[in-house]
Amino acid sequence: MSAMQPYAEVIGDPIVQSKSPAIHGFWLEQLGIDADYRATHVTGTGLADYLAARRGDAAWRGCNVTMPHKLAVMPLLDRLDPVAVAVGAVNTIVRADDGTLTGYNTDVPGFLEPLQPLPPAEDFPTGVAIVLGAGGAARAVVYALWQAGYAIDILNRDVGKARSLAMEFGAPDTAFAGLELPAAPRLEVADGQPAGAALLVNTTALGMVGQPPLDLSLDRVAGPVTVYDIVTAPVLTPLLAQAERRGLRCIDGLSMLIGQADHAFRHFFGVNPPRGDADVVLRTRLTA
Repeated sequence: MSAMQPYAEVIGDPIVQSKSPAIHGFWLEQLGIDADYRATHVTGTGLADYLAARRGDAAWRGCNVTMPHKLAVMPLLDRLDPVAVAVGAVNTIVRADDGTLTGYNTDVPGFLEPLQPLPPAEDFPTGVAIVLGAGGAARAVVYALWQAGYAIDILNRDVGKARSLAMEFGAPDTAFAGLELPAAPRLEVADGQPAGAALLVNTTALGMVGQPPLDLSLDRVAGPVTVYDIVTAPVLTPLLAQAERRGLRCIDGLSMLIGQADHAFRHFFGVNPPRGDADVVLRTRLTA
């Protein structure tokens, strides 16, 4: 990479697992842009020094931020986009020409992108989204669904965490203990149909490589229900495999990952990445 070649990167600790370089690298290649995107290992203790150094680097367009830095970077930035403030997490930092840094959260539009072909939430009987988990990943998902007009039930093993998250959006009575579907009253099944459940989203790490599977039965779920699992490795999680067998619509974690990267790419390089048919090629690369 030449000294003045524009570049962006993804930072985290660890970072070797990130698919972001493959995504952004593919788009830069397809568009013929002379720029680079790489992964950089940054520890918590090195975060402030890293950002201070990048402020003075005119070639640096910004970075994506992965765990565990999405909250820690916030006080180190000059500006925060309103969505990042509402979610309480930053996953994209953009450098302006004067060296000032702005934090964004592209997980929100990235999560919503694959839901756009679905009817609006209000077209469903009650427009209910069931969210499994109340950790850091759930924050962007709950905020996105709230903005899209869904009624949200949050199921979490620690009901206190679920209630705390729900209260931020003014609905403390939508938090439930456990990850069993009957725990959510609006998922009571009548004649084989869930009562108005339009969407079931897994935001936990359960089902990820190296983690235990999500112990959840979809045996009583049928009809116009979409199952969305934000886990990216494996792409076909046990939850999605179960949903496929039941004929439910499925959305995998790569959809959200590519969607959020789309918004970050535009921030970094000022152009839209190639999508549509290019997504098929990109997915093949990411799953090879």
